[in-house]
Amino acid sequence: MEVIISKLNNDDNNLSSKVEVLNHLEQKVKEWMHDHISKRRLWFSSDYLPADEKMNDDKESVIKKLRERVRGIKDSVRVAVAINLLTEEGLPHFHRIIAKHLGDESFWSKWNNMWTAEEDRHGGVLRDYARDSRLFSFREIELMQFHYQESGFNPNWDKDPYKVFVYTTLQERATQISHKNTGTSAGADEPLLEGILSSIAADEAKHFTFYRNVFNAILDIDPTRALQSAAAIIPAIDMPGFSMPNFREMADVVRRVGIYGPGDYKKIVEEAIKFWNIEMLTGLNEVATKAQEKILSIPKRLEKVAEYIEQRTKQKTFSFDFIYNRILVFD
Repeated sequence: MEVIISKLNNDDNNLSSKVEVLNHLEQKVKEWMHDHISKRRLWFSSDYLPADEKMNDDKESVIKKLRERVRGIKDSVRVAVAINLLTEEGLPHFHRIIAKHLGDESFWSKWNNMWTAEEDRHGGVLRDYARDSRLFSFREIELMQFHYQESGFNPNWDKDPYKVFVYTTLQERATQISHKNTGTSAGADEPLLEGILSSIAADEAKHFTFYRNVFNAILDIDPTRALQSAAAIIPAIDMPGFSMPNFREMADVVRRVGIYGPGDYKKIVEEAIKFWNIEMLTGLNEVATKAQEKILSIPKRLEKVAEYIEQRTKQKTFSFDFIYNRILVFD
């Protein structure tokens, strides 16, 4: 274990030394980035949804057939697509948060720019799909997107780069699961949407792998502060779109239909703890040991939370402007 951190006395030095750790990892970032590029498959919205000035009859028929199929998509799936779309459209918030710690002249910044370009396709293809298919009352979606971006995203962890990488690990995995399960739910009615969401989920899986590796390397170099950061973030993460209008009601619908909920988050946390080998870390000081114990206790608490939410779930109805206020009823 190569511990390169000295004792520090104030927040500015604390942040500065954490940035030094990230700089120390730059060669690894270069390697991870090259590995990522070697495995990725570039795709674009136009691969799924033709939108050229000149299109033959086959391409024109793609959109016509799409609108016919979309009529069969359940409203609960429409809600899931809406929350996924709007979450992806929050990309500017995350580029800013990551760029703040990584500078302009490094492989870190190259990664952030590449990651942003890859992620930008996700919101783009879902927005194009929603518009071309007539899946929603589109202006209502645009209003929600506007208010979400206007409200900003300023979590209390954004000044700690270690917390940023814990959060991005967990969040990328969560969005992967949400996209994949939404696609599966839509697949019987709309295979094109399932294909789009499958491609997005595959991207998220690769991004998850990168951020998980980053935090694993931080743990090796600076275990005490890394464990403290992880212990602060892991108990609960707000999904990026929590400030969007009707987010909690939409998330409740998504949970009730089994696309994403507290049980999924518990599994994500368990997976991260196992990969980061938290339980087996030894030679820790008192502060790190307390953080380690807290982290290891989190899955059991998350299980109780998930059980409590399920037990307290009651019959409820929902309606949303973007699906013309049709009523969703859950027993």
